[in-house]
Amino acid sequence: MVSSIDRYDEVDVFNGLDVGKGAHHAIALDRAGKCLFDRALPNDEARLRAVLTQLQQHGLVLLVVDQPATIGALPVAVAQAEGALVGYLPGLAMRRIADLHPGEAKTDARDAAIIAETARTMPHTLRSIQVADEQVAELSMLCGFDDDLAGQIVQVSNRIRGLLTQIHPALERVLGPRVDHPAILDVLQRYPSPAAMRAAGEKRLGNRLLKNAPRKGRTRATEIMTALGEQTVVVTGTDAAALVLPRLAEQLAALRRQRAEIAVEVEKIVDQHPLHPVLTSMPGVGVRTAARLLTEVTTKTFPTAGHLAPYAGLVPVTRRSGSSIRRQSQQGIAACHWKVPACIAAQTTQRLPRNLLARLK
Repeated sequence: MVSSIDRYDEVDVFNGLDVGKGAHHAIALDRAGKCLFDRALPNDEARLRAVLTQLQQHGLVLLVVDQPATIGALPVAVAQAEGALVGYLPGLAMRRIADLHPGEAKTDARDAAIIAETARTMPHTLRSIQVADEQVAELSMLCGFDDDLAGQIVQVSNRIRGLLTQIHPALERVLGPRVDHPAILDVLQRYPSPAAMRAAGEKRLGNRLLKNAPRKGRTRATEIMTALGEQTVVVTGTDAAALVLPRLAEQLAALRRQRAEIAVEVEKIVDQHPLHPVLTSMPGVGVRTAARLLTEVTTKTFPTAGHLAPYAGLVPVTRRSGSSIRRQSQQGIAACHWKVPACIAAQTTQRLPRNLLARLK
């Protein structure tokens, strides 16, 4: 049978594990489909080791989980330490396969049974989980935290722009597009309302802005005073906004500082990785893209470049139904979907050899 998991044909026990925060449910089947184990397990190393040791008496064990990270990280690590094979059943495949089984109940035992049966009968749906080195594991955690910070930055920025639009649209047109700049955030913390900015005056605003924007400080101060002159009425809620804006500006500045600190740590790890010279030699691949490629690609098995291409979202998928639907779309993992095409676009622009992507191997 075709499978991305090495030694699949030698497997004697298929252990499906529906992972949970406090406890997992495990169901183990042999090649004939006979149930060898069916019970809930605590999320505890000793208990997991004991079960794997018991199952290994029947032969080579393949542990398949529905979540390989976060709550599923401990079972995966224990299985790898015990010498068992480890696989992953993607969530989309899991849901589609579950629809083929009778019943509509959603229980841990049913999910574990579906995982085990799928591992036994449909090996092509499984993904191999390899032992990640320390650098890739650290990168994966830091990149995840960086994603969280990026989302929070967008949220807070939108909140600031929304408040400015509510109380003074003309001022938002000046400050909104530059709300991420340290100079603008500093001004919002010191002068959080149109009245406070107007009272400070153009000279004082300019002096404040010059600390973080030495080239454009005076220009921005002039633009702010011009915008303030376009509105004379005070909108309801302006006083409350003056209490919220400095706190949001402080929060946004702190988030950007944290993201900059994480970027420094990510760059250190990427620089130390053996594949760093290969990845960064490609136009369009910077530190963050290299980190993503390392975390999303190097820990998985791709027999050929043709298998990697659809995973990265490079292969068009035809969708046609009669004469009403005729289109092609690109699918793939979200983390790589826009990054790899961007790298190829950079290569095309600079007229570099197309086989440059072979350096990723």
